[in-house]
Amino acid sequence: MNEQTPEDRSGLADEELVGRVLSGREDFFEVLVRRYQSRVVGHVARMVGSREDALDLSQEIFLRVFGALDRYNPSYKFSTWLFRIAGNAAIDHLRKRRPKTIPLEAQDADGRMSPVEYRSLDPDPYSDLRNVERGSAIAAAIAALPLEFRELITLRHFGGLSYEQIAEVKRMPLGTVKNKLFRARAVLKNRLSGELS
Repeated sequence: MNEQTPEDRSGLADEELVGRVLSGREDFFEVLVRRYQSRVVGHVARMVGSREDALDLSQEIFLRVFGALDRYNPSYKFSTWLFRIAGNAAIDHLRKRRPKTIPLEAQDADGRMSPVEYRSLDPDPYSDLRNVERGSAIAAAIAALPLEFRELITLRHFGGLSYEQIAEVKRMPLGTVKNKLFRARAVLKNRLSGELS
């Protein structure tokens, strides 16, 4: 029997990788982790407001996923199931602490507070400043959304999930997902209307 190389494994469908893990080939789980880790970290970071917390949580999430693989139903997409677990872990984390806000200022070497700067590929200083202002305004507006709206926005716009996948993750009717996303976007637009003009 030929041993598959890591490159061969990466071409396998999620459900096939899960099957291999459940049949005793735990090394195949690493492919799933590599495939989804950055998306899970990004999704969780936007929910909890901290990349460091999200990195820690992602390890916990993948441990939970590994421990629950035997309960995974392959008639659903693996990514949907994974994001449901990730979302629940983020919500649990937020319940354990007060929500953090995204800092708009940071202390410099002299102890003074100055605006957080975000690097842009655009060499124009005015564009850099506008991008910092817009990025900060958008990040702050998303962080200020109610948790349910914030989670839906991150699943859709940062996690890349379809409306149908979000409905599965959140166990909501499709119409409810669309309605809540519409309302979440309206709240964001309203909050940002004066900020981005």
